[in-house]
Amino acid sequence: MADIPASLIELERAAELERARLAGLTGAEYEAQWRRWREASEAVQAAITAHAEEAGLSRYELEQAVKESVRRAEEDPAE
Repeated sequence: MADIPASLIELERAAELERARLAGLTGAEYEAQWRRWREASEAVQAAITAHAEEAGLSRYELEQAVKESVRRAEEDPAE
């Protein structure tokens, strides 16, 4: 996969952060956080789609590369 724009990585990290914040929440707090996660996820999906179309890339492959890049960056190399 070609270079992944930093903006896509940042959006994916933001979406993952919002997802992680769901842990332990219930009721109205959960619903409010779920909406924040959904909005962040929609933003990253839209950005991936737009970039894939502009660059002539496979949307699926780009999405997988973005997710893998974020996962790799979050792994602890000491583990």
